[in-house]
Amino acid sequence: MVQTVIYYGPWQCNATYMAQCESRCAREGHALLGCIWLADIKGDWTGRFLGLPAKAGTRYAVKHCCCSYPEVSSAEELRRFWDNARRTFRRDWAEEFGAWPQSGGRNWPGHHIHDLLHGGAPVARSNVLPVPEDVHKLLNDAYPACYSRDPRWLSIGPEKPYVD
Repeated sequence: MVQTVIYYGPWQCNATYMAQCESRCAREGHALLGCIWLADIKGDWTGRFLGLPAKAGTRYAVKHCCCSYPEVSSAEELRRFWDNARRTFRRDWAEEFGAWPQSGGRNWPGHHIHDLLHGGAPVARSNVLPVPEDVHKLLNDAYPACYSRDPRWLSIGPEKPYVD
C-alpha cells in the first residue's frame, strides 16, 4: 500500500534546488531570478517482500525556477485554453492519481508550476499541481516577487522546511 502526503510551501529553495535552478536557467540561456519550493510530495510504501514485512519511501520536490523568461503576449489565450481543458484534465488526472482534491465540495485550483505569463504549458501533466485555495493565493503572490529578484527567493532556505 502506498500513502502519499503533500506538504505545501511556498518555501525558499535549499542549496541543492537553488543550484539546480541556476543550472537550468543557464542551460536555457536565462539568468536566475529566484527559486520557489512549491510542494514536497512524500510517498511511503508498506507491503511484503520475499514474504517479509517491508517499508520504503520517496520524496519529490516541486519547485519553480524563476528564470529571466520574457512575459508572453498570449497569456490570456493560454488561460482560456486551460479554462476550456480543465474538466478533461481533472478527469484524466483522476484516472491515474485518484479524484481531484476538493474542499467543501469545490475543486482545488490547479497551480501552473511554470506560470502561464512566462510561457508555461497550460495542460501539461507535469506543469499542473492541485493545491488548496489558500495555498494557491500564497503561491500566486510569491511568483511576482520571485521574478522581481526579491531577496527571499534568492536566499538559500533549510534542507527541509517542515517536520513530518
